[in-house]
Amino acid sequence: MTTTASPSTRRNNKTTVDGSSRGLTIGRVFTTEGQHPYDEVEWDHRDVVQTNWKSGEVVFEQKAVEFPKSWSVNASTIVTTKYFRGAVGTPQREASLKTLIDRVVKTYAKAGADHGYFATPEDGEIFEHELTWMLLNQYFSFNSPVWFNVGTPSPQQVSACFILSVEDSMDSILNWYKEEGFIFKGGSGAGLNLSRIRSSKELLSSGGTASGPVSFMRGADASAGTIKSGGATRRAAKMVVLDVDHPDIVEFVETKAKEEDKIRALRDAGFDMDLGGKDIVSVQYQNANNSVRVTDEFMDAVVGGNPFGLRSRADGSVIEEVDAQNLFTKIAEAAWGCADPGIQYHDTINDWHTNPETGPITASNPCSEYMSLDNSSCNLASLNLLKFLRDDDTFDAELFVKAVELIITAMDISICFADFPTEPIAETTRNFRQLGIGYANLGALLMAMGKGYDTEGGRSTAAAITSIMTGASYRRSAELAAIVGPYNGYARNADAHQRVMRKHQAANDDLRVLPGDRGLHKVASREWDQVVKTGAKNGFRNAQASVLAPTGTIGFMMDCDTTGVEPDFSLVKFKKLVGGGSMQIVNQTIPRALRKLGYSEEQVKAIVEFIGGHGHVIGAPGLAHEHYEVFDTAMGQRSIKPMGHVHMMAAVQPFLSGAISKTVNLPETATVEEIEDVYMQGWKLGLKALAVYRDNCKVGQPLSDGGKKAEDKAAVKAPEPEVRIEYRPKRARLPKSRSSRTTSFSVSGAEGYMTSGAYDHGGLGEVFLKLGKQGSTLSGVMDAFSIAVSIGLQYGVPLESFVQKFTNLKFEPAGMTDDPDIRIAQSFMDYIFRRLALDYLSFDDRADLGIYTAAERARYVETGSYLSEEDESEMSEADSLRNTDFDNFNVDGARQPSLLEAHTTAELMESLTGHDIDAPLCMTCGTKMRPSGSCYVCEGCGSTSGCS
Repeated sequence: MTTTASPSTRRNNKTTVDGSSRGLTIGRVFTTEGQHPYDEVEWDHRDVVQTNWKSGEVVFEQKAVEFPKSWSVNASTIVTTKYFRGAVGTPQREASLKTLIDRVVKTYAKAGADHGYFATPEDGEIFEHELTWMLLNQYFSFNSPVWFNVGTPSPQQVSACFILSVEDSMDSILNWYKEEGFIFKGGSGAGLNLSRIRSSKELLSSGGTASGPVSFMRGADASAGTIKSGGATRRAAKMVVLDVDHPDIVEFVETKAKEEDKIRALRDAGFDMDLGGKDIVSVQYQNANNSVRVTDEFMDAVVGGNPFGLRSRADGSVIEEVDAQNLFTKIAEAAWGCADPGIQYHDTINDWHTNPETGPITASNPCSEYMSLDNSSCNLASLNLLKFLRDDDTFDAELFVKAVELIITAMDISICFADFPTEPIAETTRNFRQLGIGYANLGALLMAMGKGYDTEGGRSTAAAITSIMTGASYRRSAELAAIVGPYNGYARNADAHQRVMRKHQAANDDLRVLPGDRGLHKVASREWDQVVKTGAKNGFRNAQASVLAPTGTIGFMMDCDTTGVEPDFSLVKFKKLVGGGSMQIVNQTIPRALRKLGYSEEQVKAIVEFIGGHGHVIGAPGLAHEHYEVFDTAMGQRSIKPMGHVHMMAAVQPFLSGAISKTVNLPETATVEEIEDVYMQGWKLGLKALAVYRDNCKVGQPLSDGGKKAEDKAAVKAPEPEVRIEYRPKRARLPKSRSSRTTSFSVSGAEGYMTSGAYDHGGLGEVFLKLGKQGSTLSGVMDAFSIAVSIGLQYGVPLESFVQKFTNLKFEPAGMTDDPDIRIAQSFMDYIFRRLALDYLSFDDRADLGIYTAAERARYVETGSYLSEEDESEMSEADSLRNTDFDNFNVDGARQPSLLEAHTTAELMESLTGHDIDAPLCMTCGTKMRPSGSCYVCEGCGSTSGCS
């Protein structure tokens, strides 16, 4: 690969404002004069092929696309399938990253020149090259609408986030449906506050009773679901907010929780109720995130145990009083049951509002990071923080500042040529010019620096970097105001805007930074000092500057290990390979972190190998216990505690114009009281919004407690250590003649046969699988797998251990089966072991695993019990036979310990089984998505349910 000089060595030239209105003077920071950025990297050509997750049919293929060699296969695949324009197979189809970047950057550069941003044409050219270099080298990315639309014949839509408004009239409500539809059609998301709509406890002018906002939510939800199902991409996200003093607040809070109960009942009756399932359309309110807007008055009433008034929408009078603590508990109970509603802190949000004279902030975008005026929008861009880490593992603050000021300039230019879905949104956005710069890869950055996410050191670094980012953004905004003028709404809101800038500066002054971050804090202090001084003189070009978005698809485009402000999700990931397929790899940030912590190359290799085999660092050879926290992740053996997420959000929130898209993950065992505490602490710590997710609270999630139960059983059964040492396993072979059963099955149209043989006492002893043609690779692999399972069974590994490990294993083919007891299978393995559980395990063992027959599920819906009265009366006698631990007796009839008890194989398998949390299946490729902020993102194809 062609090597280039480090950007850090090219910072003598500066991007400056010369004090007049003739434009920006742009100096070279990343590029070299006389050399185009494209000439600094080595390129290659790749074939991008995607197949249907159910049928295996090729659904996308484009050969010989051109990307830098340094870009991963995953990044190039996502860019090719998502962002390249033109019909595949035609000359108009884009086939190179160069074409894509040129389409966008040249549009920005031309608009900047046309609107007077640059002092000379040469400055415009340098701007174009600098922006190209940063995109080419994955230093930052614009949000997805920019890549979709800019430079194409389509409307030049650049914003990802929208806030709408609705009034208490039928015209306005129907217009809400229409505006949302247009926004969803374009693949973006919108949010709004329904609190102006009269409650169901108030009268209409005609004398009748109003329907209330929840009833109108039903129509909007159906509309969103219809547009989603008719589109080529996954549905756009949607947020619905209701004020806590609205008379219908309890109905709103309980809406999705009640629907989740309905989903469970239908699921148990055999319907396909997974997210994206064909029967999920029978329930309501599933296309939106819900949030309650709480005030300081309400939270004070909760703390004080006081009553709280619910107010008429017509005249503001109190029409009902409720117990504030009881209502707060209802909010937490609903969130415990289905993850909705989230919470937004109204007074905190508006205390940091730069435009209160124009109107309050009442709502947010779907992911809760963009909060501004009604009928407005925001375009996003995110920096890849890991790119600014020097070779000595220190953060290059000055280079970061240069990148921020260039990106903010580009983002502001985009508003000059952008198109918008409605005229009210266009007018507000052009008058206030809201921007949303942010970052990704914070989790990876902290790990590489040897800092734990949930530590003072991690929070200190994150806060300082965020302060630099927003400070540099507003400083550049004030400089732009001197050239192209402040935003139109500034004059009316000048005092408020400057007050908020001083609040940011004061928060920076009060920031408690650790010694290693003092250099970062010094840069942040310098930037905020210039913000206040320059802003007082020039005003500001932008009402808002920064947010922390999910960075789903664009995070993959930048090859980021972590999204947004999130910690690392897990220490082991899957990497897509050239030519198809994938492999499991240990995060590449881990070796760098270990070297930073002082480990030798030999130690690094041993620890990485351990992590690759176990998925966590507990017990890694030579790794000091005090370093475990550096490798804590969102999920898994050492998951970050819920308040660890809250404290990180609190550390960075004072340095953001908007808020943070992030979900606080809680274990399945979390209580309602713990969720109440998270919501209460979020208010006390000054957050603007919070969302929570309790593991396994939603239907469709793979069984998450199976591993815990296996560990508990192993702990109970485990013999003394000396018994382990003396034990030698014996194989209980099947008799020459034994009973067997053969099952034919089909998973997503792919057929197979399974033959299972049993001991005389009825226990399973062997399995044979026939998949694929004789002599094929698949057939050979299944033969070998069958032998391995059969030997394990004969040596005493309980069938339930295999079922725990192989159910919910996900790979193609997956989907509908022809088995009435198992409607949906994640893979052949998932189906096979569910079928074996139904055929050979007792009811109690199956119930522990959550596996029931269709008849049992239907009976539960009707009676509340999976068993009939006759079944229950016979259970005692039947279980005495079926639950005998035959697998733990040898041929002589003497009991022997099982392999699960005697060896650590099962423990290793357990550690390799990821701790999964609920997420929808990707509508594009069928892969299970993972959380990204308060949204979801697909690691297979880059589809996102969020905004970026």
